[in-house]
Amino acid sequence: MDFTFLSRWSPQLLSVLRIITALLFFAHGSAKLFGFPFVEALQGVPIGSIYGIGGIIEIIAGILLVIGLFSRLVAFIVSGEMAIAYFHTHAPQGFHPILNGGESAILFCFIFLYIAAAGPGPWSVDATRGKA
Repeated sequence: MDFTFLSRWSPQLLSVLRIITALLFFAHGSAKLFGFPFVEALQGVPIGSIYGIGGIIEIIAGILLVIGLFSRLVAFIVSGEMAIAYFHTHAPQGFHPILNGGESAILFCFIFLYIAAAGPGPWSVDATRGKA
């Protein structure tokens, strides 16, 4: 079956990928800082700790990426944050991501790296400003 007809939707699907990934990323920050959604392991994160600072970055970056503002720069920064998160938190617990809980950090890292390279897509503030 030929799926090349789907290629006309590639730009819009890039925007959808950015928006959904940013919403999921935002949820990690809001769980750390606001306790919503409730994740027991993320409760009581001190704001000045590496996890608290990560939560602040995740909230701000999540908002900016949802609306698509400064998308390439923000995506590049949080791609690096997720690489650091993986090697700091997950890798010391074992080699395999499925065993050390690091799958989401790796996926976030590479999705954000892709967005940094590909841009935010047409449904973004950056695109309306001509900065995509």
